[in-house]
Amino acid sequence: MAERDQGRWDGRYLGRSAPDPAEVGLPAVFVPFEGEFPTCGRALDLACGSGEFSVWLARRGVDVVGVDISPTAIAQARELAAASGVSDRSRFEVVDLDTGLPAGPPADVIVCHLFRDPRLYTPIIERLAPGGLLAIAVLSVVGAAPGRFRAAPGELTTAFGELQVIASGEGDGLAWLLGRRPGS
Repeated sequence: MAERDQGRWDGRYLGRSAPDPAEVGLPAVFVPFEGEFPTCGRALDLACGSGEFSVWLARRGVDVVGVDISPTAIAQARELAAASGVSDRSRFEVVDLDTGLPAGPPADVIVCHLFRDPRLYTPIIERLAPGGLLAIAVLSVVGAAPGRFRAAPGELTTAFGELQVIASGEGDGLAWLLGRRPGS
């Protein structure tokens, strides 16, 4: 499965132009909550693609590790970090998340934008440092046709129920949640 996934995603990224560093920003769903995101500490960006969310965090002063199955996406993320002047706070690795989260220290923020694997929900919570922030957005059946990669209604709020939910929503084919792990 990993080779097929890698080939499929590489094909998608090969057809895209590299992101413009001037246009890197927070994904739209999280823009109203910009102030919740840290300006220091460690971040883990799951299925980071070409690195826009990672670079946005690094520009804020966060040390980021971005992982994705696509070597092409990872190369684009590295280029974006270099062009944005944040290579010193950004590390990108090819990782198959089907095998679980990569090893590493607790994260002050974990972001996961448009990637869904319910097997990772518990490990994500466990990886968050006390007081750590989770920002996750996935495709949803709410307001869209069913599909194997789409979350069921209420999936994120149920899966991440032990977090202190800052905000969440579902609709128009997207489910998202912003929550904090209890602790200092």
